[in-house]
Amino acid sequence: MTGAAPYLGVLGVPLMAAALLAIIASYRVAARVNAVMSLLTLLASLSFLFRKPAPSALLFIDDLNIVFIVVNAFVGFTTSVFSAAYIGHEIESGRVTTAHLRFYHTMFQSMMFGMNLALVANNIGLLWVAVELATLSTVVMVGLYRTHQALEAAWKYFILGSVGIALALFGTTLVYVAAQPVLGEGIASMEWTVLMQHVAAFEPDILNLAFVFLLLGYGTKVGLVPVHGWLPDAHAEGPTPISAVLSGLLLNVALYAVLRFKMLMAGNPGAVAPGPLMIGMGLTSLLFGAVMLYRRRDIKRLFAYSSIEHMGIITFAFGIGGPLANFAGLLHMAMHSLTKSAIFYAVGHVAQVKGTQQIAQIRGLTQSHPVLGWGLVLGVLAIAGMPPMGIFMSEFLIVTSTMAKNAWLAVPLIVGLLLGFGALLMHLNNVAFGEPSGMESRRHDSYAPLFGHLALVLLAGLYLPSALVHWFQSIAAVLG
Repeated sequence: MTGAAPYLGVLGVPLMAAALLAIIASYRVAARVNAVMSLLTLLASLSFLFRKPAPSALLFIDDLNIVFIVVNAFVGFTTSVFSAAYIGHEIESGRVTTAHLRFYHTMFQSMMFGMNLALVANNIGLLWVAVELATLSTVVMVGLYRTHQALEAAWKYFILGSVGIALALFGTTLVYVAAQPVLGEGIASMEWTVLMQHVAAFEPDILNLAFVFLLLGYGTKVGLVPVHGWLPDAHAEGPTPISAVLSGLLLNVALYAVLRFKMLMAGNPGAVAPGPLMIGMGLTSLLFGAVMLYRRRDIKRLFAYSSIEHMGIITFAFGIGGPLANFAGLLHMAMHSLTKSAIFYAVGHVAQVKGTQQIAQIRGLTQSHPVLGWGLVLGVLAIAGMPPMGIFMSEFLIVTSTMAKNAWLAVPLIVGLLLGFGALLMHLNNVAFGEPSGMESRRHDSYAPLFGHLALVLLAGLYLPSALVHWFQSIAAVLG
Protein backbone atom coordinates (compact mmCIF):
# COMPACT_ATOMS: atom_id res chain seq x y z
CA MET A 1 0.00 0.00 0.00
CA THR A 2 1.36 3.42 -0.93
CA GLY A 3 0.32 7.03 -0.62
CA ALA A 4 -1.71 8.54 2.20
CA ALA A 5 -4.53 5.96 2.26
CA PRO A 6 -3.04 3.70 5.02
CA TYR A 7 -2.70 6.73 7.30
CA LEU A 8 -6.31 7.91 7.02
CA GLY A 9 -7.23 6.22 10.29
CA VAL A 10 -4.64 7.94 12.50
CA LEU A 11 -4.69 11.24 10.62
CA GLY A 12 -8.04 11.51 8.84
CA VAL A 13 -10.21 10.44 11.76
CA PRO A 14 -8.99 13.08 14.27
CA LEU A 15 -9.01 15.74 11.54
CA MET A 16 -12.58 14.88 10.59
CA ALA A 17 -13.54 14.71 14.26
CA ALA A 18 -12.14 18.21 14.87
CA ALA A 19 -14.28 19.62 12.06
CA LEU A 20 -17.38 17.73 13.21
CA LEU A 21 -17.03 18.69 16.88
CA ALA A 22 -16.74 22.36 15.95
CA ILE A 23 -20.41 22.35 14.89
CA ILE A 24 -21.93 20.15 17.63
CA ALA A 25 -23.55 22.35 20.28
CA SER A 26 -24.58 19.68 22.81
CA TYR A 27 -21.86 18.79 25.28
CA ARG A 28 -23.14 15.27 25.87
CA VAL A 29 -23.26 14.51 22.16
CA ALA A 30 -19.84 16.08 21.61
CA ALA A 31 -18.30 14.08 24.48
CA ARG A 32 -19.61 10.82 23.01
CA VAL A 33 -18.44 11.71 19.49
CA ASN A 34 -15.03 12.63 20.91
CA ALA A 35 -14.73 9.22 22.60
CA VAL A 36 -15.95 7.26 19.56
CA MET A 37 -13.58 9.06 17.22
CA SER A 38 -10.69 8.45 19.62
CA LEU A 39 -11.59 4.75 19.69
CA LEU A 40 -11.53 4.64 15.87
CA THR A 41 -8.08 6.25 15.91
CA LEU A 42 -6.90 3.61 18.37
CA LEU A 43 -8.18 0.79 16.17
CA ALA A 44 -6.46 2.35 13.15
CA SER A 45 -3.18 2.55 15.07
CA LEU A 46 -3.42 -1.14 16.01
CA SER A 47 -3.70 -2.03 12.31
CA PHE A 48 -0.05 -0.99 11.89
CA LEU A 49 0.91 -3.97 14.06
CA PHE A 50 -0.24 -6.26 11.29
CA ARG A 51 0.56 -4.29 8.14
CA LYS A 52 3.13 -1.55 7.58
CA PRO A 53 2.56 0.69 4.56
CA ALA A 54 5.45 1.45 2.24
CA PRO A 55 7.14 4.79 3.05
CA SER A 56 6.30 7.86 1.00
CA ALA A 57 8.05 11.21 0.73
CA LEU A 58 6.06 12.60 3.66
CA LEU A 59 4.88 9.63 5.76
CA PHE A 60 6.32 6.33 6.95
CA ILE A 61 5.86 3.60 9.55
CA ASP A 62 8.49 1.50 11.30
CA ASP A 63 8.75 -0.43 14.57
CA LEU A 64 9.82 2.63 16.56
CA ASN A 65 6.98 4.97 15.72
CA ILE A 66 4.37 2.21 16.03
CA VAL A 67 5.16 2.01 19.76
CA PHE A 68 4.57 5.73 20.19
CA ILE A 69 1.47 5.78 17.94
CA VAL A 70 -0.26 2.93 19.80
CA VAL A 71 0.50 4.45 23.23
CA ASN A 72 -0.62 7.85 21.92
CA ALA A 73 -3.92 6.54 20.58
CA PHE A 74 -4.67 4.39 23.63
CA VAL A 75 -4.10 7.16 26.17
CA GLY A 76 -5.97 9.58 23.88
CA PHE A 77 -9.00 7.25 23.92
CA THR A 78 -9.01 6.69 27.68
CA THR A 79 -8.55 10.41 28.26
CA SER A 80 -11.57 11.16 26.07
CA VAL A 81 -13.62 8.75 28.21
CA PHE A 82 -12.38 10.36 31.44
CA SER A 83 -12.89 13.82 29.97
CA ALA A 84 -16.59 13.21 29.34
CA ALA A 85 -17.38 12.83 33.05
CA TYR A 86 -14.78 15.31 34.28
CA ILE A 87 -15.84 18.20 32.06
CA GLY A 88 -19.50 17.42 32.76
CA HIS A 89 -18.89 18.14 36.44
CA GLU A 90 -16.97 21.29 35.56
CA ILE A 91 -20.08 22.53 33.73
CA GLU A 92 -22.26 21.73 36.75
CA SER A 93 -19.92 23.64 39.05
CA GLY A 94 -19.87 26.64 36.71
CA ARG A 95 -16.12 26.59 36.07
CA VAL A 96 -16.66 26.33 32.32
CA THR A 97 -19.54 27.10 30.00
CA THR A 98 -20.89 25.07 27.11
CA ALA A 99 -19.72 27.84 24.76
CA HIS A 100 -16.10 27.00 25.63
CA LEU A 101 -16.51 23.25 25.25
CA ARG A 102 -17.16 23.13 21.53
CA PHE A 103 -13.74 24.68 21.17
CA TYR A 104 -12.29 22.29 23.78
CA HIS A 105 -13.31 19.14 21.90
CA THR A 106 -12.15 20.56 18.58
CA MET A 107 -8.75 21.38 20.05
CA PHE A 108 -8.52 17.93 21.65
CA GLN A 109 -8.83 16.23 18.28
CA SER A 110 -6.57 18.82 16.62
CA MET A 111 -3.95 17.99 19.22
CA MET A 112 -4.32 14.25 18.53
CA PHE A 113 -3.96 14.93 14.80
CA GLY A 114 -0.82 16.99 15.36
CA MET A 115 0.81 14.38 17.58
CA ASN A 116 -0.03 11.51 15.22
CA LEU A 117 1.25 13.49 12.24
CA ALA A 118 4.54 14.14 14.05
CA LEU A 119 4.91 10.42 14.76
CA VAL A 120 4.32 9.25 11.17
CA ALA A 121 6.18 12.11 9.44
CA ASN A 122 8.97 11.05 7.09
CA ASN A 123 10.08 14.66 6.70
CA ILE A 124 11.96 16.63 9.35
CA GLY A 125 10.17 19.84 8.35
CA LEU A 126 6.75 18.19 8.59
CA LEU A 127 7.72 16.80 12.01
CA TRP A 128 8.49 20.34 13.20
CA VAL A 129 5.18 21.70 11.88
CA ALA A 130 3.22 18.85 13.49
CA VAL A 131 4.83 19.34 16.91
CA GLU A 132 4.05 23.05 16.71
CA LEU A 133 0.40 22.30 15.81
CA ALA A 134 0.05 19.96 18.79
CA THR A 135 1.64 22.57 21.06
CA LEU A 136 -0.65 25.39 19.95
CA SER A 137 -3.70 23.18 20.48
CA THR A 138 -2.69 22.41 24.05
CA VAL A 139 -1.86 26.07 24.75
CA VAL A 140 -5.46 26.97 23.99
CA MET A 141 -6.79 24.21 26.28
CA VAL A 142 -4.49 25.13 29.17
CA GLY A 143 -6.24 28.52 29.28
CA LEU A 144 -9.75 27.01 29.15
CA TYR A 145 -10.82 28.24 32.61
CA ARG A 146 -10.08 31.87 31.64
CA THR A 147 -8.80 32.68 35.15
CA HIS A 148 -5.80 34.95 35.61
CA GLN A 149 -3.65 31.98 36.64
CA ALA A 150 -4.81 29.83 33.71
CA LEU A 151 -4.20 32.57 31.14
CA GLU A 152 -0.78 33.29 32.65
CA ALA A 153 0.12 29.59 32.47
CA ALA A 154 -1.06 29.38 28.84
CA TRP A 155 0.92 32.50 27.92
CA LYS A 156 4.03 31.17 29.67
CA TYR A 157 3.62 27.85 27.86
CA PHE A 158 3.25 29.67 24.54
CA ILE A 159 6.33 31.86 25.06
CA LEU A 160 8.67 29.10 26.28
CA GLY A 161 7.28 26.65 23.75
CA SER A 162 7.91 29.17 20.98
CA VAL A 163 11.52 29.59 22.11
CA GLY A 164 11.94 25.82 22.10
CA ILE A 165 10.36 25.34 18.71
CA ALA A 166 12.52 28.15 17.28
CA LEU A 167 15.64 26.35 18.49
CA ALA A 168 14.32 23.11 16.98
CA LEU A 169 13.66 24.90 13.67
CA PHE A 170 17.24 26.16 13.56
CA GLY A 171 18.53 22.65 14.28
CA THR A 172 16.28 21.23 11.58
CA THR A 173 17.62 23.78 9.10
CA LEU A 174 21.20 22.82 9.98
CA VAL A 175 20.42 19.15 9.28
CA TYR A 176 19.12 20.17 5.86
CA VAL A 177 22.29 22.22 5.30
CA ALA A 178 24.42 19.19 6.19
CA ALA A 179 22.43 16.95 3.84
CA GLN A 180 22.27 19.31 0.86
CA PRO A 181 25.83 18.81 -0.48
CA VAL A 182 25.24 15.05 -0.56
CA LEU A 183 21.56 14.82 -1.57
CA GLY A 184 21.07 18.10 -3.37
CA GLU A 185 18.24 20.59 -2.97
CA GLY A 186 14.69 19.43 -2.53
CA ILE A 187 12.51 17.28 -0.34
CA ALA A 188 14.86 14.27 -0.43
CA SER A 189 17.25 16.16 1.85
CA MET A 190 14.54 16.20 4.51
CA GLU A 191 13.29 12.59 4.41
CA TRP A 192 14.21 10.37 7.36
CA THR A 193 14.51 7.26 5.23
CA VAL A 194 16.87 9.00 2.78
CA LEU A 195 18.84 10.83 5.47
CA MET A 196 19.54 7.59 7.35
CA GLN A 197 20.95 5.97 4.21
CA HIS A 198 23.43 8.80 3.49
CA VAL A 199 24.13 10.35 6.89
CA ALA A 200 27.66 8.90 7.04
CA ALA A 201 28.66 11.34 4.27
CA PHE A 202 27.28 14.48 5.99
CA GLU A 203 29.54 17.15 7.47
CA PRO A 204 29.88 16.10 11.14
CA ASP A 205 30.54 19.59 12.55
CA ILE A 206 27.22 20.85 11.21
CA LEU A 207 25.44 17.80 12.62
CA ASN A 208 27.02 18.38 16.03
CA LEU A 209 25.76 21.95 16.16
CA ALA A 210 22.35 20.86 14.87
CA PHE A 211 21.89 18.27 17.61
CA VAL A 212 22.61 20.81 20.36
CA PHE A 213 19.82 23.04 19.07
CA LEU A 214 17.50 20.09 18.49
CA LEU A 215 18.05 18.67 21.98
CA LEU A 216 17.38 22.05 23.59
CA GLY A 217 14.46 22.79 21.26
CA TYR A 218 12.58 19.52 21.47
CA GLY A 219 13.88 19.10 25.03
CA THR A 220 11.73 22.10 25.94
CA LYS A 221 8.67 20.07 24.94
CA VAL A 222 10.03 16.99 26.73
CA GLY A 223 10.24 19.07 29.92
CA LEU A 224 13.97 18.62 30.48
CA VAL A 225 15.81 20.92 32.87
CA PRO A 226 16.73 23.77 32.33
CA VAL A 227 14.02 24.32 29.66
CA HIS A 228 11.15 22.92 31.73
CA GLY A 229 9.63 26.12 33.14
CA TRP A 230 6.27 25.92 31.37
CA LEU A 231 5.37 22.42 32.51
CA PRO A 232 4.35 22.80 36.21
CA ASP A 233 2.13 25.82 35.52
CA ALA A 234 0.44 24.21 32.51
CA HIS A 235 -0.37 21.10 34.54
CA ALA A 236 -1.63 23.00 37.57
CA GLU A 237 -3.89 25.50 35.82
CA GLY A 238 -5.25 23.58 32.85
CA PRO A 239 -8.10 21.02 32.85
CA THR A 240 -6.98 17.68 34.25
CA PRO A 241 -7.58 15.75 30.98
CA ILE A 242 -5.03 18.05 29.36
CA SER A 243 -2.60 17.40 32.22
CA ALA A 244 -2.96 13.68 31.47
CA VAL A 245 -2.32 14.25 27.77
CA LEU A 246 0.64 16.54 28.39
CA SER A 247 2.39 14.08 30.71
CA GLY A 248 1.33 10.90 28.96
CA LEU A 249 1.59 11.92 25.30
CA LEU A 250 3.00 15.30 24.23
CA LEU A 251 6.23 14.80 26.14
CA ASN A 252 6.64 11.47 24.34
CA VAL A 253 6.19 13.05 20.91
CA ALA A 254 9.03 15.49 21.57
CA LEU A 255 11.13 12.62 22.96
CA TYR A 256 10.47 10.68 19.75
CA ALA A 257 11.89 13.59 17.73
CA VAL A 258 15.03 13.59 19.90
CA LEU A 259 15.46 9.84 19.37
CA ARG A 260 15.17 10.17 15.60
CA PHE A 261 17.92 12.78 15.52
CA LYS A 262 20.00 10.69 17.93
CA MET A 263 19.83 7.82 15.43
CA LEU A 264 20.92 10.24 12.71
CA MET A 265 23.92 11.32 14.76
CA ALA A 266 24.88 7.72 15.52
CA GLY A 267 25.02 7.01 11.78
CA ASN A 268 27.81 9.53 11.19
CA PRO A 269 31.22 8.25 12.37
CA GLY A 270 32.67 11.76 12.67
CA ALA A 271 29.83 13.24 14.74
CA VAL A 272 30.02 13.64 18.49
CA ALA A 273 28.18 10.92 20.39
CA PRO A 274 24.81 12.33 21.55
CA GLY A 275 24.77 10.08 24.63
CA PRO A 276 26.71 12.35 27.07
CA LEU A 277 24.46 15.34 26.34
CA MET A 278 21.34 13.25 26.93
CA ILE A 279 22.82 11.71 30.08
CA GLY A 280 23.64 15.17 31.46
CA MET A 281 20.19 16.65 30.82
CA GLY A 282 18.51 13.45 31.95
CA LEU A 283 20.33 13.27 35.27
CA THR A 284 19.82 16.98 35.92
CA SER A 285 16.09 16.63 35.27
CA LEU A 286 15.85 13.54 37.49
CA LEU A 287 17.61 15.13 40.46
CA PHE A 288 15.91 18.50 40.09
CA GLY A 289 12.46 16.97 39.73
CA ALA A 290 12.98 14.64 42.70
CA VAL A 291 14.12 17.46 45.00
CA MET A 292 11.30 19.79 43.93
CA LEU A 293 8.71 17.15 44.84
CA TYR A 294 9.26 17.81 48.55
CA ARG A 295 8.05 21.41 48.58
CA ARG A 296 4.95 21.15 46.41
CA ARG A 297 1.64 22.41 47.77
CA ASP A 298 -0.58 21.77 44.72
CA ILE A 299 -1.31 18.13 43.93
CA LYS A 300 -1.28 18.61 40.15
CA ARG A 301 1.95 20.59 40.33
CA LEU A 302 3.40 17.74 42.40
CA PHE A 303 2.86 15.24 39.63
CA ALA A 304 4.06 17.73 37.03
CA TYR A 305 7.47 17.67 38.72
CA SER A 306 7.20 13.88 38.81
CA SER A 307 6.87 14.00 35.01
CA ILE A 308 10.06 16.07 34.79
CA GLU A 309 11.76 13.46 36.95
CA HIS A 310 10.62 10.53 34.82
CA MET A 311 11.32 12.16 31.47
CA GLY A 312 14.82 12.69 32.86
CA ILE A 313 15.07 8.97 33.65
CA ILE A 314 13.95 8.04 30.13
CA THR A 315 16.33 10.51 28.47
CA PHE A 316 19.15 9.22 30.67
CA ALA A 317 18.40 5.62 29.62
CA PHE A 318 18.52 6.45 25.93
CA GLY A 319 21.68 8.46 26.54
CA ILE A 320 23.37 5.41 28.10
CA GLY A 321 22.36 3.47 24.99
CA GLY A 322 22.95 -0.14 24.14
CA PRO A 323 20.35 -2.91 23.77
CA LEU A 324 19.44 -3.19 27.47
CA ALA A 325 19.24 0.52 28.32
CA ASN A 326 17.28 1.29 25.14
CA PHE A 327 14.87 -1.55 25.93
CA ALA A 328 14.45 -0.19 29.45
CA GLY A 329 13.91 3.34 28.11
CA LEU A 330 11.14 2.18 25.78
CA LEU A 331 9.49 0.20 28.54
CA HIS A 332 9.75 3.11 30.99
CA MET A 333 8.25 5.47 28.42
CA ALA A 334 5.20 3.24 27.95
CA MET A 335 4.81 2.57 31.68
CA HIS A 336 5.14 6.25 32.56
CA SER A 337 2.50 7.23 30.00
CA LEU A 338 0.02 4.71 31.37
CA THR A 339 0.76 5.37 35.03
CA LYS A 340 0.98 9.16 34.99
CA SER A 341 -2.21 9.55 32.97
CA ALA A 342 -3.95 7.20 35.44
CA ILE A 343 -2.71 9.35 38.33
CA PHE A 344 -4.08 12.49 36.71
CA TYR A 345 -7.43 10.74 36.21
CA ALA A 346 -7.47 10.08 39.96
CA VAL A 347 -6.25 13.58 40.82
CA GLY A 348 -8.96 15.13 38.63
CA HIS A 349 -11.65 13.28 40.56
CA VAL A 350 -9.95 14.13 43.88
CA ALA A 351 -9.89 17.85 43.09
CA GLN A 352 -13.59 17.77 42.26
CA VAL A 353 -14.79 15.78 45.27
CA LYS A 354 -12.59 17.74 47.70
CA GLY A 355 -13.07 21.11 46.01
CA THR A 356 -9.36 21.92 46.04
CA GLN A 357 -5.96 21.04 44.58
CA GLN A 358 -4.11 22.06 47.75
CA ILE A 359 -2.43 19.02 49.32
CA ALA A 360 -2.84 20.39 52.85
CA GLN A 361 -6.63 20.39 52.44
CA ILE A 362 -6.87 16.81 51.13
CA ARG A 363 -6.84 14.16 53.83
CA GLY A 364 -8.19 10.68 54.43
CA LEU A 365 -9.13 9.80 50.86
CA THR A 366 -9.12 6.07 51.54
CA GLN A 367 -11.81 6.63 54.19
CA SER A 368 -13.98 9.27 52.53
CA HIS A 369 -13.75 7.85 48.98
CA PRO A 370 -12.27 4.33 49.27
CA VAL A 371 -12.27 3.33 45.58
CA LEU A 372 -10.79 6.64 44.45
CA GLY A 373 -8.37 6.79 47.40
CA TRP A 374 -6.96 3.31 46.87
CA GLY A 375 -6.76 3.94 43.13
CA LEU A 376 -4.57 6.96 43.82
CA VAL A 377 -2.49 4.92 46.27
CA LEU A 378 -1.85 2.25 43.63
CA GLY A 379 -0.97 4.86 41.04
CA VAL A 380 1.52 6.64 43.29
CA LEU A 381 3.12 3.36 44.38
CA ALA A 382 3.45 2.43 40.70
CA ILE A 383 5.07 5.74 39.66
CA ALA A 384 7.36 5.57 42.71
CA GLY A 385 8.74 2.27 41.39
CA MET A 386 7.31 -0.21 43.85
CA PRO A 387 7.30 -3.87 42.79
CA PRO A 388 5.63 -5.64 41.11
CA MET A 389 4.51 -2.70 38.92
CA GLY A 390 6.00 -2.20 35.46
CA ILE A 391 7.99 0.92 36.39
CA PHE A 392 9.92 -1.11 38.96
CA MET A 393 11.04 -3.45 36.17
CA SER A 394 12.08 -0.61 33.83
CA GLU A 395 13.94 1.27 36.57
CA PHE A 396 15.71 -1.92 37.65
CA LEU A 397 16.85 -2.50 34.06
CA ILE A 398 18.05 1.11 33.74
CA VAL A 399 20.07 0.85 36.96
CA THR A 400 21.66 -2.49 36.03
CA SER A 401 22.52 -1.36 32.49
CA THR A 402 24.06 1.83 33.92
CA MET A 403 26.17 -0.11 36.39
CA ALA A 404 27.41 -2.32 33.57
CA LYS A 405 28.42 0.74 31.49
CA ASN A 406 29.60 3.16 34.18
CA ALA A 407 29.15 2.38 37.87
CA TRP A 408 29.76 6.01 38.90
CA LEU A 409 26.78 7.20 36.87
CA ALA A 410 24.60 4.77 38.78
CA VAL A 411 25.21 6.69 42.02
CA PRO A 412 23.35 9.93 41.13
CA LEU A 413 20.74 7.84 39.31
CA ILE A 414 19.95 5.80 42.42
CA VAL A 415 20.04 8.90 44.63
CA GLY A 416 17.50 10.60 42.37
CA LEU A 417 15.22 7.56 42.35
CA LEU A 418 15.34 7.31 46.16
CA LEU A 419 14.68 11.04 46.61
CA GLY A 420 11.63 10.86 44.35
CA PHE A 421 10.42 7.70 46.09
CA GLY A 422 10.61 9.32 49.52
CA ALA A 423 8.83 12.52 48.45
CA LEU A 424 5.93 10.70 46.82
CA LEU A 425 5.40 8.40 49.81
CA MET A 426 5.48 11.39 52.18
CA HIS A 427 2.74 13.20 50.25
CA LEU A 428 0.76 10.00 49.71
CA ASN A 429 0.65 9.30 53.44
CA ASN A 430 -0.79 12.76 54.09
CA VAL A 431 -3.38 12.66 51.32
CA ALA A 432 -4.62 9.10 51.52
CA PHE A 433 -4.69 8.35 55.23
CA GLY A 434 -5.76 9.96 58.50
CA GLU A 435 -8.95 11.84 59.31
CA PRO A 436 -10.81 13.01 56.19
CA SER A 437 -10.84 16.76 55.59
CA GLY A 438 -12.17 19.15 52.98
CA MET A 439 -15.41 18.71 51.07
CA GLU A 440 -17.03 15.30 51.13
CA SER A 441 -18.84 15.37 47.82
CA ARG A 442 -19.89 11.91 46.70
CA ARG A 443 -20.38 11.10 43.06
CA HIS A 444 -20.74 8.02 40.94
CA ASP A 445 -17.90 8.43 38.48
CA SER A 446 -16.52 5.74 36.23
CA TYR A 447 -13.03 4.73 37.28
CA ALA A 448 -12.53 2.40 34.31
CA PRO A 449 -9.76 4.50 32.68
CA LEU A 450 -7.89 4.74 36.00
CA PHE A 451 -7.97 1.06 36.90
CA GLY A 452 -7.60 -0.07 33.29
CA HIS A 453 -4.26 1.70 33.06
CA LEU A 454 -3.10 0.40 36.42
CA ALA A 455 -4.04 -3.15 35.45
CA LEU A 456 -1.83 -2.90 32.35
CA VAL A 457 1.06 -1.52 34.40
CA LEU A 458 0.71 -4.36 36.91
CA LEU A 459 0.54 -6.94 34.12
CA ALA A 460 3.70 -5.53 32.54
CA GLY A 461 5.48 -5.88 35.87
CA LEU A 462 4.43 -9.51 36.22
CA TYR A 463 4.70 -10.72 32.63
CA LEU A 464 5.79 -9.28 29.29
CA PRO A 465 4.63 -11.27 26.24
CA SER A 466 7.52 -12.66 24.22
CA ALA A 467 6.26 -10.88 21.09
CA LEU A 468 6.44 -7.53 22.91
CA VAL A 469 9.93 -8.32 24.24
CA HIS A 470 11.21 -9.22 20.74
CA TRP A 471 9.60 -6.08 19.31
CA PHE A 472 11.25 -3.80 21.88
CA GLN A 473 14.57 -5.63 21.48
CA SER A 474 14.55 -5.06 17.72
CA ILE A 475 13.91 -1.34 18.26
CA ALA A 476 16.58 -1.12 20.98
CA ALA A 477 19.13 -2.62 18.63
CA VAL A 478 18.73 0.19 16.05
CA LEU A 479 18.56 3.08 18.53
CA GLY A 480 22.32 2.94 19.08
